Amino acid sequence: MVSDSMQGVVIKGGRKVAIQSYSIPVPGSGQVLLKMHASGLCGSDLRAIYRQDKIKSEGAEGYHGVIAGHEPCGQIISIGPDVGAEWKVDDRVIVYHIHGCGSCRECRAGRYISCHSEEGRKAYGWQRDGGHSDFILASAVDLVRLLEPLSYIDGCLIACGLGTAYAATLRAGISGLDSVVITGLGPVGLGAALLAMKEGADVYGLEVDKSRREAAEALGIRTIDGSIGTETVNKTIVELTGGYGPSVVIDCSGHAAARLQGLEMARDWARVVFVGEGGCVQFDVSPLVIHKSLAIYGSWVCSISQMEDLVEKVVKWKLLPEMVVTDVFLVSEADKAYKLFDMGNTGKVVMASPEELSRWKAGKTC
Repeated sequence: MVSDSMQGVVIKGGRKVAIQSYSIPVPGSGQVLLKMHASGLCGSDLRAIYRQDKIKSEGAEGYHGVIAGHEPCGQIISIGPDVGAEWKVDDRVIVYHIHGCGSCRECRAGRYISCHSEEGRKAYGWQRDGGHSDFILASAVDLVRLLEPLSYIDGCLIACGLGTAYAATLRAGISGLDSVVITGLGPVGLGAALLAMKEGADVYGLEVDKSRREAAEALGIRTIDGSIGTETVNKTIVELTGGYGPSVVIDCSGHAAARLQGLEMARDWARVVFVGEGGCVQFDVSPLVIHKSLAIYGSWVCSISQMEDLVEKVVKWKLLPEMVVTDVFLVSEADKAYKLFDMGNTGKVVMASPEELSRWKAGKTC
């Protein structure tokens, strides 16, 4: 007998989560119901919800106590009315994690993340139910097709983490002419390094945590120990980049010291991208920015059209995003998953269906 209920994870704040029971939703107009197969944990969930004693419930980052998880990937099992013929039952899909109003200038450009409609903009896992569950109700306009041979875990990484890294590399305009330094080798930093390498750039990852450096090196990323001192690090990087410093710096750490160091090490006319969330940085604008003619960019997440391009690129490049995953859990193990991810020394942590967890474990033992 098939159950008519499902489990979903709610973040309570104060480093606590709860697993609750819900009725399985029925898709309405323009909606589809997905069986969830993979849902990634994201650093923004830790920073803005999980670690907070008092959770902010308003604004773009407000968490409304819904089912968490904004990196969903699954399979269509039911389709509501008014959904286009391009979507069929059993299609494998990624859910773009922001649903916009659909009418404003930014939404028409596919940049739902920049939708400023108070009523129309709702993020999965923040203002509407997300992917840390057995099923998810998604708007068909938010779907991106998951191409073969990508796994569901590959797809959930593209849904936010790798998509965020991709947006940063596009913002920097990285090519094979560039030398790139990535500060912070968490999941987004690893993704940015792998993508920049595929674009042909010389890439170096700067990280203080030894376990994260070792994980990056296992993926073929050259790393530098960020704990050896700013002066030594900067001298090393200048030597590695032909005496000039990097032409691109992408900060994925969100730490003031790393951001400042990135500005210091960058060569004249370099591009610097801030993508790591939180924190602040202070610097003297004239010597570090004006006199070096630096271009400084902020980058949040990719647009939905960029996400579609990214899916095609990783297939073409044979770059399987799940290579940065170190731990996979069932939805029922959400508390253990969040506690581990909160320690800050893992790769990507994912919650998955029993079928996807078994496939991932089998691949790890091969």
